Amino acid sequence: MTKTELKEKVEATGSVFFTRDSMKFFGDTMKNYGVRSVVVDTHTQTGIEAWELYRIRPVKMGNQKSAYFRKDNFERVYAKID
Repeated sequence: MTKTELKEKVEATGSVFFTRDSMKFFGDTMKNYGVRSVVVDTHTQTGIEAWELYRIRPVKMGNQKSAYFRKDNFERVYAKID
């Protein structure tokens, strides 16, 4: 999965994660992202297969958090932080 393919699939769900305004607000560009396959746990589920969209460099306010999208339906999931 490439970051461009992930963007297309996520946008098809109606998500506004990749809109120009959202990206601008955080000071992000697609060039700053990478994608990798992971298994995440949430507060209600464990072992969810997902794509991790990670930032290569920090953006505004030092934000370097990743975003996770389910592999089966490309909905965003929020990983449980220990």
